[in-house]
Amino acid sequence: MNSSNPVFSRWNATRGTAPADFGMRHPVGSAADARPGSHPLTNPYAPAQDAEPGLDVRAGRAAMTLDDVVVRTATTLGTVALAAVLSWLLLPVDEADIGRSYGIAVGAALVAFVLSMIQAFKRTPSPALILGYSAFEGVFLGVLSSVTSTYIAPGVVVQAVLGTFAVAAGMLVAYRLRWIRVTRRFAGVVGAGATGFLLLLVADSLFSAFGAGHGLGFHSGGLGIVFGLVGVLLGACFLALNFKQVEDAVAFGAPREEAWLAAFGLTMTLVWIYLEVLQVLTILNSDA
Repeated sequence: MNSSNPVFSRWNATRGTAPADFGMRHPVGSAADARPGSHPLTNPYAPAQDAEPGLDVRAGRAAMTLDDVVVRTATTLGTVALAAVLSWLLLPVDEADIGRSYGIAVGAALVAFVLSMIQAFKRTPSPALILGYSAFEGVFLGVLSSVTSTYIAPGVVVQAVLGTFAVAAGMLVAYRLRWIRVTRRFAGVVGAGATGFLLLLVADSLFSAFGAGHGLGFHSGGLGIVFGLVGVLLGACFLALNFKQVEDAVAFGAPREEAWLAAFGLTMTLVWIYLEVLQVLTILNSDA
C-alpha cells in the first residue's frame, strides 16, 4: 500500500515489496505458510518459526513494535513542540519589523524541508536528521503561530492544536474500528487529491508572487475555508495511510530502527493537519 507521504513511499520502495503486499501473495505449501508473515519468500521481515517474539532473527536484530513507534513519535512531536515554544518565547514578533519574523519562519521551513528530503532518500533512518527536521519545523511553527496569534487571530493557536489532536484521535478510532478501509483505490484517490491540492497551492503562490494580490484567494474568505477543510481532510486520509503502513510493518517484523521512519512520517502528516486547521480557524476568527 503506497502512501502519499514521501517518507512512507520511500519506505516501501527501498524494500522492494510493500508490507501490505505480503498478505496478497498466493500461499505457498502448507496452511501454516498461508498465515501472514510466516513465509520468508513472501515477507522479507519474517522471523524463523522458532524465533522469540520481537526478534528479527534473520537480520540478527530486534523487530519494530507499536510501542517503539509511539515512543519515537512522542520524541519527534515533543521536539517540535519544544522548539515551537522556545521560538515563541525567544524570538518575539516585532510589529515594526514583522518581515524579519516571517524571514526566520521561512528560513527554518527551508532547512526543515532540506533535512526531510535528505532523510526521504536515505536507505536507513537517521535519528539526527529526523530530530533536526523536527527542531527546525518547530521554529517555523512557533514563529508563524506567534505572528498569527499576536496580530491576526488571538487565541487561535490553542484551538488549532486541539483541533489537530481531535482529527488525529478521530482518525485513529475510525481506523481501529475499520470504519475506514485502506485499499489501493483509497490510496490512489488520496494521492490524486493531494497532487491536485499541491498544484493549486503552487499556482496560488505564483499568482501572488507576480502581483495578483491574494493569489487565487485560497487563504481568505469562503474559498479559503473550503480549501483549508479539503487540506484537513487530505491530512486525515494521510493518517489512515500512515496507520496502515505502521500496522503492516509491525505485523511483518520490520527492524526496530524503522520506528524512527514511522515517527517521521506521522510527524510530517500532523504538521500538515495543524497548518490547515490553523488556516481555517484564522479565517473564521478574522472574519468574525
